[in-house]
Amino acid sequence: MNAQVPIDSPKDATDFADATPVMAQYLKTKQEHPDALLLFRMGDFYEIFFDDAVVASQALSLALTKRGVYQGKDIPLAGVPAHALDAYVSKLIRLGFRVAVCDQLEDPAEAKKRGSKSVVKRGVVRVVTPGTLTEDTLLEDRGANRLIALSSRGGVMAIASVELSTGDVECLEIEPETLSSHLSALRPSETLVADRLLQDEAVFGLLKQYGGVLQPQPSSLSDPSAGEQRLLYLYGVATLDGFGSFSASEMSALGMLAAYIDVTQAGKRPVLKPPAKVISHNHLAIDAATRNSLEIDRTQQGKREGSLIAALDMTVTSGGGRLLAARLARPLFQPDAINARLDTVAWLLPRRDARNDLRHLMRSLSDQVRALSRLSLNRGGPRDLTVIQNGLTVGETLAATLNDAAHDGIDPVLPAEIDSVITALIPSPPVAALRARLERALVEEPALSLKDGGFIRAGYSAELDEMRGLRDDSRQIVLNLEQRLAAETGIAIRIKFNNVLGYFIELSQKLAEQLVAQDTAKQFIHRQSLANQVRFVTTELVDLDSRIQRAAASALGLEMELFETLRDEVRSVAPQIQAAHDAICALDVACANACWAEEFDATRPVIDDTQRLEISRGRHPVVCAVLKSQGKPFTPNDVALDAEGAISARLSLVTGPNMAGKSTFLRQNALLIVMSQAGLFVPAKAMHLGVVDRLFSRVGAGDDLAQGRSTFMMEMVETAAILQQATTRSFVILDEIGRGTATYDGLAIAWACAEDLHDRIQCRALFATHYHEMAVLDKRLKALSNLSLQAREHNGELIFLHEVRAGSADRSYGVQVARLAGMPGGVVTRARDILTRLEEDNQTKLRLDDLPLFSHTRAPAPVSREHSKAETLLKSLNPDDLSPKEALEVIYNLHKLVKTDG
Repeated sequence: MNAQVPIDSPKDATDFADATPVMAQYLKTKQEHPDALLLFRMGDFYEIFFDDAVVASQALSLALTKRGVYQGKDIPLAGVPAHALDAYVSKLIRLGFRVAVCDQLEDPAEAKKRGSKSVVKRGVVRVVTPGTLTEDTLLEDRGANRLIALSSRGGVMAIASVELSTGDVECLEIEPETLSSHLSALRPSETLVADRLLQDEAVFGLLKQYGGVLQPQPSSLSDPSAGEQRLLYLYGVATLDGFGSFSASEMSALGMLAAYIDVTQAGKRPVLKPPAKVISHNHLAIDAATRNSLEIDRTQQGKREGSLIAALDMTVTSGGGRLLAARLARPLFQPDAINARLDTVAWLLPRRDARNDLRHLMRSLSDQVRALSRLSLNRGGPRDLTVIQNGLTVGETLAATLNDAAHDGIDPVLPAEIDSVITALIPSPPVAALRARLERALVEEPALSLKDGGFIRAGYSAELDEMRGLRDDSRQIVLNLEQRLAAETGIAIRIKFNNVLGYFIELSQKLAEQLVAQDTAKQFIHRQSLANQVRFVTTELVDLDSRIQRAAASALGLEMELFETLRDEVRSVAPQIQAAHDAICALDVACANACWAEEFDATRPVIDDTQRLEISRGRHPVVCAVLKSQGKPFTPNDVALDAEGAISARLSLVTGPNMAGKSTFLRQNALLIVMSQAGLFVPAKAMHLGVVDRLFSRVGAGDDLAQGRSTFMMEMVETAAILQQATTRSFVILDEIGRGTATYDGLAIAWACAEDLHDRIQCRALFATHYHEMAVLDKRLKALSNLSLQAREHNGELIFLHEVRAGSADRSYGVQVARLAGMPGGVVTRARDILTRLEEDNQTKLRLDDLPLFSHTRAPAPVSREHSKAETLLKSLNPDDLSPKEALEVIYNLHKLVKTDG
């Protein structure tokens, strides 16, 4: 949902003469952020005024009240507690709103020094949008949260993306027809797009469907020259030469991201990696329809459970989970790069003990890069520093464990990825110095908030220890004073503290009367009376309170300064921290896949640049996992396709009854290709894959009511896209093409599609169909073979064997499947009868009007009977012997007989 915030707040008076000073401050801030809900900090609450209050009260179920008057009208008011800000912002973001957070930038006491009517300084510290979240409470641990920008310059389209919480930035040029493929792979939470591009209906439709919340941007922001300047400022560099070269369209998209980050982060610069230039043809292209059909990261119901990523994910870090999802979303195309990943998994697989040690260490890690991002944007706290320190410590231990495993005698060859992981995890001198400093500086379990203090370890700063000593000694002084006053008065004096009165003496009503009666020197000053207690102070207690407060404030202030120094040191080595985190994520993914391979008896695929696809005893990774959890076996199957025609056909027709497993078989082979090219071991006895450039799936379909498309129309649109975009290196799976229309129309379409795949495109493909007539194509098309899913009838029961064998199926068993589905017995019996009659007259001699298809009961069997008088008369006549007069008499006689017989 892209919520539109109705802005009806006053905007006709720029000087806000009728407003109070605080309200004028609010209105001025609102003018600067008209398209966002403004949360305005006032004490312990964030308050919302005018139409924003009305919208927020409805969205968050808040009470809507009023406060004050402006231009003769009551001012609507809603508010949320400051301590619960994240929860409320999270809900607003999920509803599609932008939220501007306006904080107090000074202590109210400082404002009072300027005069009793002075207003506390406030300013927007960030604009929260779906694509710029950094807080753990607002983010999915294992889900990416991307902000992307789409631009087009000189007919060339480009996408730039940033994940602010991790610092990942990339850009790539794309072909317009592949936009849906890239959008579905990136799954952006928010998309920036130049307003002129939205005039293209095709682009707008795709962005609306796959682009998350759309944020149209003025075309001026997409100027490449201005974008370069914004990028220089964002990274704090004088030149972009070190980042590589970017086209005008890529620079345009990157510039839009930089401008948006500057606005939403109120000028603060996050720690970002240099933009990575992605080459689209280095990856396996998977369009949105195929991704949805194969349920790679979400099921067709939008759930993670039941998807490929859910079945494979055995990672132990959130960063590792995100990397696994990214690899499955965008598999590789280059065999060398794929084999480098597979080398790592193969190296870890036999080293079970080392692998377990590595996973145990990684389980103790929190999300380093997200902590680093928060620290760089001044949103981090002491615990984020602890996360960094623990990550550096564990990283060095991981490197040592890998080094030990490299010398265990199993395999002397160290994979390139393992070598780079070790290199990234061994700290440089500045990083080692930072880690040591953080260990000395931080307590083991610091408070969550900076304001709570107490996170700097005793002994780290002599000045801080001195201030804390004064503060703590003062507390002892309070105890001593309490004991002395009790001795002097003979009354059990108890000194307490609150934020309003500071330190005070609290007595019961009876003891207070005794104290007043004996206080001849008027030492005790009455401050407050409650229902059952009376409170006093003394001059000495007031002075002591002031000294204690100053000591506590000084100690906290110094702790904050030390925190800022440590934060700046962390930022100075941010690239090394990011590199170490990325190395740990890659290690986690490899270890997880090795564990998965061991558990599910998976194998390493052979990857090369041939055009072969051979899978021996392959299994569907998701279905296999489900059946294993239920203690049931999965029936494995083979496939052999070769677009070069060296060993087998390149196109196989797959027939068999419904529920026999045709769709599972088709999806299974497509998913094994995705896994292989992602660099993962696969559930099979053996697999040989010549890399695929594009993957297409047309399995299952639904209508698109919004576009006015029927199920058949959607099927044709998706099939047309496949036939137009597939290349010789593609892999295509098609299921039941043509089933949504008349039989002969459907057969004709399916037949023509099969011929086009075979003759023109010449790619590897599996084509499932119920049109058994197509089986004769294996006699006409030399690179086509027939496969079938086996089923048997036994004692009237249909048994699915789930086995794929050469040859076509002789029957579809549709009536038997209907019975298994619970179809009423009478309907099943009637269907059998009709099927038998159709099969007996397979040469189209049986006309449709011979079949009483719409009869509710079975037609009665013919019975023997006597001929009527009219029939007897007719049989006795020879028409050729009749004169016209005699023929007329016969007609009259027949008419009379028919009337008489009734």
